Amino acid sequence: MSGLGSGDLARSMRDIRIIFFSLGLGAFAIGTAEFAAMSLVPMIAHSFGVTDPEAGHAIVLYAAGVCVGAPTIALFSAGISRRTMLISMMLLYMLGNGISAIAPNYLLFLACRFISGLPHGAYFGIAGILASSLVPPNKRSQAVGRVILGLTIATIGGVPLANGIGQIVGWRWAFALIAFLALCTALLLMAFAPRDTPRKDASILNEFTALKLKQVWLTLAIGAVGFGSVFCVYTYLASIMIHVTEVPESYVPIMLAVFGIGMTIGTLVCAWLADHKMMPTLAGVLLMGAASMAGFPEAAHKFIPLAINVFMIGASGGLATVVQARLLTVAVGAEGLAAALNQSAFNIANAVGPWLGGLAISAGLGWTSVGWVGLALSLGGFGIYVLSIADEFKSKKNNIPRV
Repeated sequence: MSGLGSGDLARSMRDIRIIFFSLGLGAFAIGTAEFAAMSLVPMIAHSFGVTDPEAGHAIVLYAAGVCVGAPTIALFSAGISRRTMLISMMLLYMLGNGISAIAPNYLLFLACRFISGLPHGAYFGIAGILASSLVPPNKRSQAVGRVILGLTIATIGGVPLANGIGQIVGWRWAFALIAFLALCTALLLMAFAPRDTPRKDASILNEFTALKLKQVWLTLAIGAVGFGSVFCVYTYLASIMIHVTEVPESYVPIMLAVFGIGMTIGTLVCAWLADHKMMPTLAGVLLMGAASMAGFPEAAHKFIPLAINVFMIGASGGLATVVQARLLTVAVGAEGLAAALNQSAFNIANAVGPWLGGLAISAGLGWTSVGWVGLALSLGGFGIYVLSIADEFKSKKNNIPRV
């Protein structure tokens, strides 16, 4: 619990639980905005009189905002308290989504989606660092997992809720709800987040040390490649259920909920395991993802086998927690930038996975070919993991820094 004063150390368990709830609520708002926006694209397109692909640019610009904002905010916030940064980012998130809800034209809406993406990555990075500072060292991964849990729960409840609101009263109210959740998070953090003091040695230059560490880059690559498999399948899941499984479209929300439940359980289990054996857990979740991907093409033909398979794919999403915890371990002194870059890495996965899957489908390999693409990505992530282990072993053997 470094960085907290004596009064904060005496903070009641009740207050700590409220802090975790507040951080999780912010993650829930972000997760709802990120995933629900995909299902709102047809409504947005109709409202602004553009095509669905044009409305989809809002998703791309949000991801671009994440990639730009995550490292930039992490760098320039090095000398600012975590409490101040988290509150500021939630207020910016409220502003971006609030204006999205009332944007009178398409261009302003796109600009607001980019602005909304800016605090996304840095929020998860700093929230993870704050959460891990509130628990003993042997529970840091679980603390990070409790923050990310808000995002996974959003895939179960937040996304269907936002989509339902969009269908009943209009998509603008969905973004208004997200803005309201961001405001609630900011107010809770104002009331309960510890008033920490920035490290005296914190600076942009020190944060840049993370970019010199080979293990940081290898860990980020594991997330960018390995998690691409999850997005590869998730993106085309609805289409696969309609064209391959041949079930009514009404079954799609059920399957998306199954994915969300799997991701939630996977996050909890992987966080607990990582606190005991981090690297074996990282290997295990990558191989579990690979096995799930290998079974996907066959499972996709029947609803129950597909549900079991999708649950396992969702559970492999626990990779996000392990990668984040690993970064906090290898990027000592530059945790803020490294943790924020993790969100950029996962947004790269969000772009690369669907793109490669789309190429396979367009090449005439069939809808289920995304499973084989996902398998290649999972094994690619595992290959990078092996390189990371080899580099770490070599560094320890030669007693040299891991750079």
